[in-house]
Amino acid sequence: MVETAAATANTNGVREARRSPAAHLAGIFEAASLEGIVEIREIPFQTMAGIRVRRDSDEGRRVASVTGGLPAACGEVVERDGVATLWLGPAEFLVVAPENAHESLGGDLVPALVEALGDGQGQVVDLSANRTVFELSGVRARDVLEKGCSLDLHPRVLKAGTALSTEIGHIPVILWKSGEDTFKVLPRASFTDFLGRWLVDGMREFASPEVP
Repeated sequence: MVETAAATANTNGVREARRSPAAHLAGIFEAASLEGIVEIREIPFQTMAGIRVRRDSDEGRRVASVTGGLPAACGEVVERDGVATLWLGPAEFLVVAPENAHESLGGDLVPALVEALGDGQGQVVDLSANRTVFELSGVRARDVLEKGCSLDLHPRVLKAGTALSTEIGHIPVILWKSGEDTFKVLPRASFTDFLGRWLVDGMREFASPEVP
């Protein structure tokens, strides 16, 4: 009981000490969001792990047993039980999971991946502090992104459940279409402020009434 209480106190202390890369933009995001039109929010502190492993190797199969599978093609995303694995290259993947999957909060995802890789060829790196996640949603979300992204974002081309490396506003990101009108944008933490403000600026035209 004492150990459990101490662990809980430590977890709460970790949560209280953290500050997300876009915490200072929360009020700006809320003010810029228009329900049902286009909304933006940060999904902070996601557990992320970078994996380099050959998908068809013994190590790859062991890692896949932890993640629920490894994507086989460019843009593919494999999801299971809240854990998503994004294809970044023929032997490179990004695992994204909820914050409570992180070791500092009692989770075991990254240690489990390291154990699965074992002494085999490959690499598992905890990248949880490397990126944050912006979620842009609504019927105008695609219009905002198209102002600064060279990808063809039309739903005939970019299907829900697809993630690609690209640039938005000249900032390198991973763009993940997680729903029909929902996009998750993963910038590196150092680019968060610039990109967050760029996206808000792209949303401004939708705050004005439409001209008949």
